[in-house]
Amino acid sequence: MDKYSYIANSDGAYIEELYNSYKQDPTSVDGGWQKFFEGFDFYQKYPLNGNGHANGAATKAAPPNGKPVAAPVDASRIQKEMEIVHLIRGYRSRGHLLARTNPIRERRDRLPRLELADFNLSEADLDTVFEAGTEVFGKPATLREIVDALKTIYTREIGFEYLYIRDREQKNWLRDKIEKEALNMNFSIDEKKHILSKLNEAVVFENFLHTKYIGQKRFSLEGGETTIPALDAMINKAGEMGVVEVMIGMAHRGRLNVLANTMRKTYEQVFNEFEGNLPDQVWGDGDVKYHMGFSSQITTTGGQQMYLKLAPNPSHLEAVNPVVEGFIRARADGMYNSDYDRVLPVLIHGDAAVAGQGIVYEVTQMSGLEGYYTGGTIHFVINNQVGFTTDFEDARSSIYCTDVAKIVDAPVLHVNGDDPESVVFCMRLAVEYRQKFNKDIFIDMVCYRRHGHNESDEPKFTQPVLYKYIENHQNPREIYQKKLAERGDVDAELAATMDKEFKALLQERLEMVKQKVLPYAMPKLEQEWKSLRVSTPEDFEKSPATGVPLESLEKIGQAITTLPEGFSTLKQIDKLLKDRKQMIFEDRSVNWATAELLSYGSVLLDGKIVRLSGQDVQRGTFSHRHAVLHDAETNEAYNNLDHIQSEQGKFMIYNSLLSEYGVLGFEFGYAMANPNALVIWEAQFGDFANGAQVMIDQFITSSETKWDRWTGLVMLLPHGYEGQGPEHSNARPERYLQLAADNNIFVTNVTTPANLFHMMRRQMAFPFRKPLIVMSPKSMLRHPLCVSPLNDLVEGRFQETIGDAFADSKKVKKVLLCTGKIYYELFEKQQKENRDDVAIIRVEQLHPFPKNQLNALIAQYKKAKVYWVQEEPFNMGGWTFMLRMYSEQPLEVIARRPSASPSTGFAKIHAQEQAEIIRRAFE
Repeated sequence: MDKYSYIANSDGAYIEELYNSYKQDPTSVDGGWQKFFEGFDFYQKYPLNGNGHANGAATKAAPPNGKPVAAPVDASRIQKEMEIVHLIRGYRSRGHLLARTNPIRERRDRLPRLELADFNLSEADLDTVFEAGTEVFGKPATLREIVDALKTIYTREIGFEYLYIRDREQKNWLRDKIEKEALNMNFSIDEKKHILSKLNEAVVFENFLHTKYIGQKRFSLEGGETTIPALDAMINKAGEMGVVEVMIGMAHRGRLNVLANTMRKTYEQVFNEFEGNLPDQVWGDGDVKYHMGFSSQITTTGGQQMYLKLAPNPSHLEAVNPVVEGFIRARADGMYNSDYDRVLPVLIHGDAAVAGQGIVYEVTQMSGLEGYYTGGTIHFVINNQVGFTTDFEDARSSIYCTDVAKIVDAPVLHVNGDDPESVVFCMRLAVEYRQKFNKDIFIDMVCYRRHGHNESDEPKFTQPVLYKYIENHQNPREIYQKKLAERGDVDAELAATMDKEFKALLQERLEMVKQKVLPYAMPKLEQEWKSLRVSTPEDFEKSPATGVPLESLEKIGQAITTLPEGFSTLKQIDKLLKDRKQMIFEDRSVNWATAELLSYGSVLLDGKIVRLSGQDVQRGTFSHRHAVLHDAETNEAYNNLDHIQSEQGKFMIYNSLLSEYGVLGFEFGYAMANPNALVIWEAQFGDFANGAQVMIDQFITSSETKWDRWTGLVMLLPHGYEGQGPEHSNARPERYLQLAADNNIFVTNVTTPANLFHMMRRQMAFPFRKPLIVMSPKSMLRHPLCVSPLNDLVEGRFQETIGDAFADSKKVKKVLLCTGKIYYELFEKQQKENRDDVAIIRVEQLHPFPKNQLNALIAQYKKAKVYWVQEEPFNMGGWTFMLRMYSEQPLEVIARRPSASPSTGFAKIHAQEQAEIIRRAFE
């Protein structure tokens, strides 16, 4: 279309002016016009008769001077050529609105405006030859030929949406595929038999479960069985094109069929889960069968070895999407030197979910960003036209469920699920497009759901008319088998043989004939996971030693205080670097930001990856980190920690898009893929994690007991009451403490830079991995007392509790237990009033709860009364958790009054409340 776009807003006079210029000098006009006028000259020289054929050379009168002159431009002829160009563009742009993509319903009129009259054309023009035919056939053609070709290409079982793509190369490549390959789609007999055999497998599996487990929930694929040959075609094509690892994320619809027929999980394994037998090596709580993940290694039809993964996923639809993307990014970074052509993320959506869940938009927006790029995702929509009981007319405002694709110029192929050859064509094209352009692409397979939302649900309650059609509609296997037999591709005898094989396969499965479990050779990163172990309660009594030699700290210190030659800095940054240098090399003490950077540097020196992302993490929300510096003149970025020494791990730090749900899911997936990566997500303020609560509840805190999947993900959640109002005070520690059980997560609120340093290093030092939730400081970042001697980083370990070095154990009548920032306010009061009769004990780690350490510290103060002091309201913070975890002796609480809001929004009231807490603590 682009080559004729110059016509769109032209009028006859302007065209004539251009034509005269062309006659004088062809190069004086645009290349597109040159081609157009070449064709027009041919028409002038050889006018067409009524049948559209050339009559031979036209006779023209010679002018008096003997020189030939150009014939006058036929404006009406030009106008018709222009209209046909518009018609061609119309089919390319809107032909999908007419395509026969729906197997069970008549298509609603989406006003495609593709009638001849819409382009000022009529049936009288059908047999006239037009130059615009060149755009479709490479040569002039009659309007009838043009229209027939456009209908064949754009309105059959595939509806192509791609004309909105702005990249010309991508658009032209797709057009070529669509108008040549799709038009001449041709499968060999062997390919057709293979498609039919995959349909057989899909249908056999559903029949097997339906016969064996009547009424049990399985969220069947019936109506969408073409998914199985589609995934098979995609995996085989990906193997041909160099992919060695495919990871699939999907919800429950069709998951068991995919496990059996795509992932090659044996029927026996599936059968065991239906029987309620515990799978091997599951020690935790487990999950329902249609939430579980699986890994396998297959050989493609082309002979390539391929690793397949199906990510575990809860009932929260689409929540798995960013997890898959993060996992694939980690595999590319950790195993394939960031070659994204070696890995392929595949997301299988439901139509209602892809349209209705905001996480889909977040992940789509992430697809082209440096920090979250995975080389393009193939999105496959099993569009069964009903979301639970909601008809698609009530499920979205957009025409298509896939319209989110347009925000990143991703093409969409709408395809009829009853036409497996078209679906397979779309999947192969999708792989080629992804591998060539490393961009997302969507396949919207329109099908149906034979049963209700689950097999015990009655769909006729809400869609009685639709389900009358479905009830009498043959499944895709039967339709395809019949079509092959009618076309002569598979003769009647072969069709009968395959039907016999189908029935034998079903009987074999019903009799549970033993299937061979596929061999699985673990890739490198999975072998490294296997070197870790499950934690024991004893592991949490005392943290491992995590000190770092002074020479290493100085080497890192040199890197974080040095800039490349010629790098121009702002004076504030210049001062920051000088202060950093003085701290490390002269004062031999470090503040929070310096200890943090030193911890990351030490992990990098161990050869491991450090990945940190979130909103504004490079500088830090509170201007403390400055991990990436920008040249004041050129804006060029410099990442100090990437320049410690030649052999080191990579420091990856990315300012994220304004997303919590999607980004936290991505980082969880990354951490789940690589045990040798310290992966950190930082919230701009702690309660911003509210928007990612699904990730926290469904994945981060429970995946170990549900799915036996470990992760060392760190969440930094700024927390502390400084009078900044309810949204900027409280990271909701009570939520994480409520989710804490079975030593599943670390929840900390540390008070010293040294403890931060050891806490980060401990994540990699333990022989297991646990998520770490940190109530991260704000005002403490610059508190003059919040510093640690450098020697505390050289020696020692993480301190779960810190005792009081000032109080006199014989005098103490009151022990104050606290966590986090309020310690400094209590300490300042203690020092100012010389209160050695009040001891302050810091609980730096709330979970796993350090009961024995706390008992030992409190035992020093035999006559003291013990209080829990917190700045959060009575119904928030750690108070109720302390009541649950520490019943050794009576506890009383000093806190703000119970409140629905995390804090007051008035600074003056905040100051009064804070002063009252401190006063009560020492009264």
